This record gives sequence, structure tokens and C-alpha cells, in this order.
Amino acid sequence: MLLWVGLGNPGSEYHNNRHNIGFMAVDEIIHRHDFSGPKSRFQGVTFDGRIGTQKILILKPLTFMNLSGQSVGEAARFYKIPPEDILVFHDDLDIAAGRIKFKTGGGHGGHNGLRSIDAHIGNGYHRIRLGIGHPGHKEQVHGHVLGNFAKSDSAWLDPLLDAVADAAPELLSGEGTGFLNAVALRRNIK
Repeated sequence: MLLWVGLGNPGSEYHNNRHNIGFMAVDEIIHRHDFSGPKSRFQGVTFDGRIGTQKILILKPLTFMNLSGQSVGEAARFYKIPPEDILVFHDDLDIAAGRIKFKTGGGHGGHNGLRSIDAHIGNGYHRIRLGIGHPGHKEQVHGHVLGNFAKSDSAWLDPLLDAVADAAPELLSGEGTGFLNAVALRRNIK
């Protein structure tokens, strides 16, 4: 079993925040690949499904971003899922809006959700880094991250989320090159 985690903050007031792009990505995967759920457990909500023959548990922690590791740690321990079988979808300020990168291990880059996950399971998990862009000044970061996407952002956001969901089967290999290529191809086609 694989554990895929979308990071975000719970509650309708955060629904369209840039910080919730991880929730948005897994929501699209859940919808596109007919996952069942939600079930309330592990301080979050889970969705069960398969992509191909691979069983996948999708987790959306409801602990708020800064405590995401509590939820991820509980699910990983319960199912005995090692970090190398965990994939986290999250926002990234250091990547231009609409861009996407794959990373395994490494530092948290100041992201409090990743910092929390690192504290609970280590840092050997995979990450899908979804670019939300940087506002330009350090003092504007908090407002930018917790601010809503603008209506004009849908021009890049919707195609990105569609492509991520379409290309999700490419993530089963555990390496990101095929996935990133598939996302790029789908975005050029649509």
C-alpha cells in the first residue's frame, strides 16, 4: 500500500488558499480515479482506492498545516508504511506559480507542514512540489500563502490539477521523471 498525502488547512475559509494546493491536487486524484471515502481517522480524512493494481490510501490531515506530521505519522505507523512509500503533495513558494517538481528527501525549506512530517517519520518520503510563486518580499509571504488564488490563477491552476490527476499512474514507479513528463505533455495538449 502507498500513502499519498495532500497538505492544507481544514475549513471552508481556507478552501481556496494557496497553502491548500496539496488538498486540491489529491481532491482531483480522488475524483478522477474513483476513490471511496471519506473516512474520519488518523486526525484527518482518508480515501481508499486503486490506480492500476496498486492500493493507495489518500490522507488529508485535519490538524492544520503545522501539525500535519501527527496525522501522517499515525497513518504510517498503523499500516506500517515506510517513508519511501509515502508521497506528499504541497505548496512551494520557491517554485513559480504553475510549475511542478518532484523531490525525494532533503530539507523542509521552511515549510511547516513538511517540518512536522519530518519530525514524525523522517525525511525519506517523496514530494510533489506545486509552485505558488513568491510574492517578492519576505514580509508578504504569510499573506500570500494564506491568501486565496485569484480568479485569473484558474488559467494555470485548473490545467495543472487536471494534469496531475491524469498523470497520477506515473507516480507508481516511485520516481518522478515519468510523472513530470506526463504532466508536461498533458498541459501542452489541453
